[in-house]
Amino acid sequence: MKELLYLEVPTPDRAAVTAWLQQEYDPGMGAKQAAADGIRLEFGQNGSQPTAELSIFVWSVQRTTYLKAFRWSDRPVKQEKQLIAKLRTDLRDKFPHQYPEPPGINLSQQTIFEALVGQYPLTVKYFQKMPRGDYHLQRVYWWEQRWRQSVRNPQKPQQVVFPQQQAAPKTEYDLIYIGGALGAIHAARMARLGYRVLLIERLPFGRMNREWNISRDEFQRIIDLGLFTPQEFEEIVAREYIDGFNKFFDGNNPSHLRAKVLHTPTVLNVALDSEKFLDLCGQKLRDAGGVIWDETEFIRADVSKDNVLVRLQHLPTGAQDRATGRLLVDAMGTASPIAWQLNGGRTFDSVCPTVGGAIASGFEPGVWDSNYGDVLNSHGDISRGRQLIWELFPGAGEELTIYLFHYHQVHPDNPGSLLEMYEDFFTILPEYRRCDMDKLVWRKPTFGYIPGHFSVGSRDRAIACDRILAIGDAASLQSPLVFTGFGSLVRNLPRLTALLDTALKHDLLSAQHLNQIRAYQSNVAVTWLFSKGMMVPTGRHLPPERINSILNTFFGLLANEPPEIADTFIKDRTDWLTFNRLALKAAFMNPALLLWIWEMAGAKDMLRWLGSYFSFTGSAFVNLLLAGWFPSFTRWCQPWLERKYPALWLRMLTVSYGLTTMMKRPL
Repeated sequence: MKELLYLEVPTPDRAAVTAWLQQEYDPGMGAKQAAADGIRLEFGQNGSQPTAELSIFVWSVQRTTYLKAFRWSDRPVKQEKQLIAKLRTDLRDKFPHQYPEPPGINLSQQTIFEALVGQYPLTVKYFQKMPRGDYHLQRVYWWEQRWRQSVRNPQKPQQVVFPQQQAAPKTEYDLIYIGGALGAIHAARMARLGYRVLLIERLPFGRMNREWNISRDEFQRIIDLGLFTPQEFEEIVAREYIDGFNKFFDGNNPSHLRAKVLHTPTVLNVALDSEKFLDLCGQKLRDAGGVIWDETEFIRADVSKDNVLVRLQHLPTGAQDRATGRLLVDAMGTASPIAWQLNGGRTFDSVCPTVGGAIASGFEPGVWDSNYGDVLNSHGDISRGRQLIWELFPGAGEELTIYLFHYHQVHPDNPGSLLEMYEDFFTILPEYRRCDMDKLVWRKPTFGYIPGHFSVGSRDRAIACDRILAIGDAASLQSPLVFTGFGSLVRNLPRLTALLDTALKHDLLSAQHLNQIRAYQSNVAVTWLFSKGMMVPTGRHLPPERINSILNTFFGLLANEPPEIADTFIKDRTDWLTFNRLALKAAFMNPALLLWIWEMAGAKDMLRWLGSYFSFTGSAFVNLLLAGWFPSFTRWCQPWLERKYPALWLRMLTVSYGLTTMMKRPL
């Protein structure tokens, strides 16, 4: 027996594929016989028995259909390659990729459940079981519509920042933050430094559509800043597990690419009570004199030489409001119209559409041990043009937070759908973790678009303009592999807030100066090629096992390394020597790897990546020359340099933080 073909047919309708094989497909050779899940093609006769036979059958998993063809003889049948090529072409023509659109809705005439039940029946069913499910599903729909609009009109984004000749008459605040999730952490720190802070949040403050996981050594950055005490940290820990698993489906991988489980016991192993954490951030912000306006939406910003006027709308009443500040901080995430206006078509290069939920109870005993987490897991191959990946994090009590996501190319024809992902999630969760869906008790949904930017250098993306600065997801601050924007912000919080403090002290609030306040790391920028190798280009058909083969190559390699290597890599701390050593080992282990990534990324992105690699190499060389003395020299210069040449001081401080980050220690 020999496998001749394995491919994905991008439709959940297995019966339609079977019917097409049996009724419409014309192989042009052999005698076709219907079988239970496909067909048999018989060739030649030796008495009453065929001399050779091809078996073509289909099955369904992950809301899609897969097909395999086997030959039941040792010798190829005549024109076998042509037959298989024709079968592949005919299937692609009959069952092409489809990228469905959510329906247009009018909530004045129907509920969100009524509007979506026809296209997303399971999503409606289970959102109806969630507290305030109609509100959350409206948020999912709003987020998807806003993302689609931004992706499809990148060159002409909505203008929300307007230059003005005259300043507003009174500057009320030093800092106005738009976005109350990651923004609340940053805002609390700046308020405690003595700045007048206003935080604007579109939702009721403290509500989140994500949960947060981190490790102790990463959260220590916040404790060291004095923003939280060790006791306060313990009070917001919902669960700390003892190990995390990383494993990708390898049932269709060749034997040398079947990897063992990668254990990461200190990666995302602390689940935080996000609402309690945000409430505490809000309390610290208010205690330091800060102000929070929640359920308030950003409309536009008018930027003058001396301040910025922010126009707002209070959502419950529709009342218009306004505030003025020295600086506007954009923490609106991927939906930020400011980020899209600043960068147009290069705002984001990739995205992880992510859905899931916090489940309070309902799993049978033994389904999962809450001492463990699933950091990255796949249980099948490419599904409808996406490699679906799961995460599972235990919370307080019996609670489990489960995410489903995929690495996705930002493409106007295929923006990526949260609603489609939710229908996948509710359909295939029992395949991933044994459960009776109707017994699960849902606490809340978790969803969003997590962005990625393929950096070539430290200045190839605008994160600021005059008197406006982006942070968090709006600045595409995330880790290329696990896409943890929260962890990235926390790791870089001392750097970002210290640089902003310097800029505010000396009124260095032009685009030229603010664009230095970023968490760019050349060792992180160079790893974007890994995420590129995990996404299926729009309109392309890849071998279904391809991305799992890539993931198993690299994570299998890490599984054979000392534990600190994986920890260092995932937490954005890998150095030049380690990166190159691992890359060479991966190429030796799987020589086809570079060719696969070239096919997926294309020549243009491979050349861009070479720019990232040369930048990484140059940074490593500069680090070797300067890291031993430049940071201490900078601090020695501070008393007179900051007073006489504040712009130069800001630049030297930026360079120093870049060097100490590469050295994996604070400035």
